[in-house]
Amino acid sequence: MMKKKSIPASKPFLILFLCQIISALDVPLDSKLLEELSQPPTITHQSPKDYIVDPRENIVIQCEAKGKPPPSFSWTRNGTHFDIDKDAQVTMKPNSGTLVINIMNGGKAEAYEGVYQCTARNERGAAISNNIVIRPSRSPLWTKEKLEPNQVREGDSLVLHCRPPVGLPPPIIFWMDNAFQRLPQSERVSQGLNGDLYFSNVQPEDTREDYICYARFNHTQTIQQKQPISVKVFSMDSLNDTIAANLSDTDIYGAKPATERQPVLLTPTGSTSTKVELRGNVLLLECIAAGLPTPVIRWIKEGGELPANRTFFENFKKTLKIIDVSEADSGNYKCIARNTLGSVHHVISVTVKAAPYWITAPRNLVLSPGEDGTLICRANGNPKPSISWLANGVPIAIAPEDPSRKVDGDTIIFSHVQERSSAVYQCNASNEYGYLLANAFVNVLAEPPRILTPANKLYQVIADSPALLDCAYFGSPKPEIEWFKGVKGSILRGNEYVFHDNGTLEIPVAQKDSTGTYTCVARNELGKIQNEVHLEIKDPTMIIKQPEYKVVQRYGQVSFECIIKHDSTLLPTVMWLKDNDELPDDERFLVGKDNLTIMNVTDKDDGTYTCIVNTTLDSVSASAVLTVVAAPPTPAIIYARPNPPFDLELTGQLERSIELSWIPGDENNSPITHFVIEYEDGLHEPGVWHYQTEVPGTQTTVQLKLSPYVNYSFRVIAVNKIGRSQPSEPSEQYLTKSASPDENPANVQGIGSEPDNLVITWESLKGFQSNGPGLQYKVSWRQKDVDDEWTSVIVANVSKYIVSGTPTFVPYEIKVQALNDLGYAPEPSEVIGHSGEDLPMVAPGNVQVHVINSTLAKVHWDPVPLKSVRGHLQGYKVYYWKVQSLSRRSRRHVEKKILTFRGNKTFGMLPGLEPYSSYKLNVRVVNGKGEGPASPDKVFKTPEGVPSSPSYLKITNPTLDSLTLEWGSPTHPNGVLTSYILKFQPINNTHELGPLVEIRIPANESSLILKNLNYSTRYKFYFNAQTSVGSGSQITEEAVTIMDEAGILRPAVGAGKVQPLYPRIRNVTTAAAETYANISWEYEGPDHANFYVEYGVAGSKEDWKKEIVNGSRSFFVLKGLTPGTAYKVRVGAEGLSGFRSSEDVFETGPAMASRQVDIATQGWFIGLMCAVALLILILLIVCFIRRNKGGKYPVKEKEDAHADPEIQPMKEDDGTFGEYSDAEDHKPLKKGSRTPSDRTVKKEDSDDSLVDYGEGVNGQFNEDGSFIGQYSGKKEKEPAEGNESSEAPSPVNAMNSFV
Repeated sequence: MMKKKSIPASKPFLILFLCQIISALDVPLDSKLLEELSQPPTITHQSPKDYIVDPRENIVIQCEAKGKPPPSFSWTRNGTHFDIDKDAQVTMKPNSGTLVINIMNGGKAEAYEGVYQCTARNERGAAISNNIVIRPSRSPLWTKEKLEPNQVREGDSLVLHCRPPVGLPPPIIFWMDNAFQRLPQSERVSQGLNGDLYFSNVQPEDTREDYICYARFNHTQTIQQKQPISVKVFSMDSLNDTIAANLSDTDIYGAKPATERQPVLLTPTGSTSTKVELRGNVLLLECIAAGLPTPVIRWIKEGGELPANRTFFENFKKTLKIIDVSEADSGNYKCIARNTLGSVHHVISVTVKAAPYWITAPRNLVLSPGEDGTLICRANGNPKPSISWLANGVPIAIAPEDPSRKVDGDTIIFSHVQERSSAVYQCNASNEYGYLLANAFVNVLAEPPRILTPANKLYQVIADSPALLDCAYFGSPKPEIEWFKGVKGSILRGNEYVFHDNGTLEIPVAQKDSTGTYTCVARNELGKIQNEVHLEIKDPTMIIKQPEYKVVQRYGQVSFECIIKHDSTLLPTVMWLKDNDELPDDERFLVGKDNLTIMNVTDKDDGTYTCIVNTTLDSVSASAVLTVVAAPPTPAIIYARPNPPFDLELTGQLERSIELSWIPGDENNSPITHFVIEYEDGLHEPGVWHYQTEVPGTQTTVQLKLSPYVNYSFRVIAVNKIGRSQPSEPSEQYLTKSASPDENPANVQGIGSEPDNLVITWESLKGFQSNGPGLQYKVSWRQKDVDDEWTSVIVANVSKYIVSGTPTFVPYEIKVQALNDLGYAPEPSEVIGHSGEDLPMVAPGNVQVHVINSTLAKVHWDPVPLKSVRGHLQGYKVYYWKVQSLSRRSRRHVEKKILTFRGNKTFGMLPGLEPYSSYKLNVRVVNGKGEGPASPDKVFKTPEGVPSSPSYLKITNPTLDSLTLEWGSPTHPNGVLTSYILKFQPINNTHELGPLVEIRIPANESSLILKNLNYSTRYKFYFNAQTSVGSGSQITEEAVTIMDEAGILRPAVGAGKVQPLYPRIRNVTTAAAETYANISWEYEGPDHANFYVEYGVAGSKEDWKKEIVNGSRSFFVLKGLTPGTAYKVRVGAEGLSGFRSSEDVFETGPAMASRQVDIATQGWFIGLMCAVALLILILLIVCFIRRNKGGKYPVKEKEDAHADPEIQPMKEDDGTFGEYSDAEDHKPLKKGSRTPSDRTVKKEDSDDSLVDYGEGVNGQFNEDGSFIGQYSGKKEKEPAEGNESSEAPSPVNAMNSFV
């Protein structure tokens, strides 16, 4: 706790300065500006305080700084000036303070050990670095020592000492053998923090001669090795003569076999010890014990718990590791070593000290001449650090005096500074464990104004939107900003402008007349500067014809319109979306300039279609829904849900699992997709079935996981595409054993119901989740961010516990753990809850209303301080209501409207306002408890708008040349009516419109007689009202003047009103073919009618078939008709009270003979095929006769001239003849046999045959046309080329088969 100090009477003005709110200059992050402004030096990079270097490499001591002008650098070594120029091994990098000490060319690192400090200086001050301690790393060799063999009796403890050489930094120790394999460690054998190898008890397998300790020096990447240590473990049973020679008789005869021993600590020794660790470091505590059996180590903290999430156990729990320690971790830590014979403990008293750490580090100050400011330097530590100040690297007590500066402990107060007050101040916070050094400059600038916004910048804004014109500036003292419009315009003032502190001019509702050039002027006592920007106001983009809801039959066509109006200087882009995603990549979707058409509509096209129009300044959208309806379904096979499974059987019963099998029921024409397995807990919830799992429809067995303390029954349900079957009959019951809970309650919450309580709720475990009898809950809580202990209470099997007497809306850490008669569930996770909320205390302030247009306003307010919300901030509610209409001056029932803005919003839009009306509003903050007090009512008025359409328009008293018009005033005038506008034009018999005539009528009139009209003529009238803002929506009507005496039709006697014009469809005509008919008609009536055609078989009682006509065409083609059939047809218009034409009857043409002829049945084709077959047969006969006559071919002569002794293979069963001799020579086959015994025919005995010219396997031609290869089939065992058959097909073979 800080000590209170009395304030001397001579220092009251210091307290006054501390209480003032000091605002320094903000320097914009503009690169060009920063390059021009003067700035004291700032250290940007430096080497670490404790800098261990590699003695084999050059030493680089870093010191980088920035400033304007660029700083110069100097160094001190061990507190005295370090003259770099006098040492040839030392150089400084250009434009930097970084030193490079050349070690690789003859220098020695040890010669440059010391404490270095860098100073960066320019005309505005001097910044200094930390004290950088340079030390070369060391990796000394192991001292030579004579190591005696260790002879140990089995079961005794043993410590092998490593004693590594002292290095810098300390080495990493590990034990290996001669094969460089790590020695195995366990609870019995492990390495201590000091590197020694501890044996709690030795065993015969510990005997070896290569226990080697290695020290790895990471900085120099070297490893040093200790001499191997020999260990031999002996027992009385295996005592040999060699050991006996080294022992006395007493030792031999007094030795006993290894016996069990209670634990004894090998390290640390004694019953207590102390340990000091620094805040933020890692705390390592170690306990290693000897004993047989091997002791087990356990750690506790006396009077508290080990910190969660920061505690780790290493080295088989012999080492306790706590990371990121703080002062709260101080205390007594006890390690307990225990085996079956007893225990021993050791208490380590831990004290956590702290090197200095920042609470508030000093920050740079940029001030104008004459301004005030403070530098604050606050640090903490254990012990409390001392604070000292330096100015430009010199202790402030001996630094040059500055009358604007006063030092008060950890604060320097500046008053009425001047440019000479610029300096760099250093704050040093130090205690016995370290120090902190921070540089912070005071930069006093006197600068004329600068405008950073580019000149002649163009801003483009949509009409009725806010316009923000930038004027980023800088100057010292801070300039004043003024705005002008036009070249000689006056200064801008008034509610229609908002002037921001950063120089920005805001026009909340920019109109067309806001277009122009605006001038920003910045001035201070050192000068003035101005800059011009330009503003253009664009017309908003609008969708004047939006897409409409459509219903279309499957496979039909549909079109959505999206016609837009936009500013002529903006280029719009139109994009269509389906269900807020891109249109499918399908050629059926046709995007036109103003529409989207979908061809051949399918069910997947059903959805919402949105037209989005984007420009560089705004975006608008409109949506419509498409519903696709299906044609009447065709009869189909009856499908049904499956029958229930049966014959359920339980096998393989275990404590936590069981196997269930069953036989499926009938699928009923729809395959079973999966089975659902349900269970009943007959012990806790008899008669209630729960979902267990599901398996694929091809599976009829499943391994089920079970919970303890549940009496299970199972049933199976089959599912197909139609639905679920009835459940099967339940299986036999199976009761599992009890156990402690496996899980804790879910959905743990802490929400206060009253301002002074905390209601902890959770979802109770279900019966089977209890795992056993006696289910209870351990509820624990403690206030968050306060060093409190957990408060716990055990409650019955409920789901709520109320903690009373809590502060209002404070966070708590909460956990709920389940337990039963057999034990606790695992440690639960913590959740954060809050005590009860109370109503907010403060209303939002500074409520402002900006009226944007006649139906929209924007409201702003200041946020309520979070402390006064006293609960979860849910948002703000704006209450607003209409007080009266400014046009009617009549009050009505006040209907308050409420808009809720979620979160910490400070503005909102009020839509749907009525034009030309007076409104009030107030704002309230809302939390979970309710609403806070309302802000004072704010009154605002909406401007005039355009009126609604006149309430009615009647046309009466038609004559030959006149009509009487009567109308009612608009229901919502939305202002003061100025006049009515009447437009009308004639319509001829072809529905073409004539010239448009416009008449302006005073606002106080309600009727008009329109004269000088044409007789027997139809007229269309357009009528709307106007205010000063513009014209409202119009209503239309049509009427006809009566005919003269020569006309056919006369008005009925006494008729005073114009009869309504009903639409009609006439002259329906048809032109029919075999399977289609072209229907056409004439239509008289309103524009944009949607037609349809109905048709059916004449004389049939079947329902009419209906086809939708695309667009407003007056023709349609009926397709798919039956030839020679009489049809009835009629044409109708949708939306016109079911109006249709009269029926017409037509007949399709008779079916004509098919023109497609089967060529295979034609006589000429059959004759041609027979002639071809006959020619082939004649050719085969001729070949057969010539072969029997022995006629030689040229190939035979060529063969005789070049006899080839190579034999030819021939199969006996291939159905071919042997080689024939010439008929003139009458040469028989040798030995009177068709084939020799070796199944070959000699070459000289063979005649030429037609098979040699067939498409044989080996037959081929050279490029000159000569024939090469074998004349008969391929040789055995010779690879085939191309065809894999063993014999080439030939006409001879075919003839042999024929005869």
